[in-house]
Amino acid sequence: MNAYSFKISKWSPYPLRVILILFVATFGVNAHVLLSASLLSYLCKDTVYNLDWLSSAAKNECTAAFGLKWMLNQGLMDHHAEIISYLNMKGVSLVFLFRRNLLRRLISVLANDYDRQEKQLNGTHKSHVHSKEEAEILARFKPRINIASLISDISSAEKAIADCLQHFSSTRHIILYYEDIVNNHNALSHVQEFLGVPIAKLVSRQVKIHTRPLSKQVMNWEDVTKMLNGTRYEHFLNHADCDF
Repeated sequence: MNAYSFKISKWSPYPLRVILILFVATFGVNAHVLLSASLLSYLCKDTVYNLDWLSSAAKNECTAAFGLKWMLNQGLMDHHAEIISYLNMKGVSLVFLFRRNLLRRLISVLANDYDRQEKQLNGTHKSHVHSKEEAEILARFKPRINIASLISDISSAEKAIADCLQHFSSTRHIILYYEDIVNNHNALSHVQEFLGVPIAKLVSRQVKIHTRPLSKQVMNWEDVTKMLNGTRYEHFLNHADCDF
């Protein structure tokens, strides 16, 4: 199925836009086996899953775009040539979703890994929450960052992003940063313009978890500061609060 041949429905004259969201893994490697399998099934069989049409309130509105998310550690970079050929053939638009402050990303990874093990919310692991009470519980954890691997961890994430942008430069794509979603009210409008769909006000029910300064979110902040001061990653220490 060509991405632009499937009409949304009788509600709209616009074709359904098919998108793929690419981003650096935030939640660890082992959590994505099911997602990878679903995505490979989509690529091989051209199957459009019903998703929100049958299972959410979105069925009461007109769906303008259908998409899947794919993390860079899910074989994407190992088989980029074949994947790019397929996406271009099908007319799929790509949205690169990255984070400018890779130190904040690392903190989020550690906090999420901790909750996956401890399941702090009534025995349930949640990467995102919809209440202040739940956010406050998850925000109590302060990870201890491995200083010995800190520079290499940030560098690895930085390289993954650079390699991805280089490999997929020939696709139809747009780059979006978490920081822009928070600080720029027009960021999502730009994405909708890129997709060629009607501009709509998009609202998330997610509640921000980490609202404190970085220095209050890490157990060994002084060690982190000493390690990054004087390096090209020093600016991450004083970056404005930008958690999604």
